[in-house]
Amino acid sequence: MPGLWDLLQACILFGWRIPLVIAGACWVGRHSREAPVTYVLGILLHFLSLFSAAAIYYAASHKLTFLKEHPLLCGLFFGIAVELVMSYIVLPLSALHAKGPYKLHDVLLGLGVHMVVVGLPISFSVRRFTK
Repeated sequence: MPGLWDLLQACILFGWRIPLVIAGACWVGRHSREAPVTYVLGILLHFLSLFSAAAIYYAASHKLTFLKEHPLLCGLFFGIAVELVMSYIVLPLSALHAKGPYKLHDVLLGLGVHMVVVGLPISFSVRRFTK
């Protein structure tokens, strides 16, 4: 569910071409065409990145048990980490080479959204579904 909410908020804030941008950033490059296949590829890649984030949190929670004991605080910080990694590592290294400069409003909005929409659902899911 976090992937759906994250993608929906990105489409509302930045336009419904976001899946094309995701596909362009990962594989297709700047010259991605507006084709249904490219759009679906962008959606699948978006979900792959969020499943990867959830898998990282899940794997880390086995060694770092406080991740399961304090899902609220850890989820908020994990959402921040996901946003920072995506904005300052993944996007600059992607095919789009997006480096900023970023506006403070956009940075704060991205942090807030990822804290609530990505970090918290992942942390509470891991707490609920693991022993």
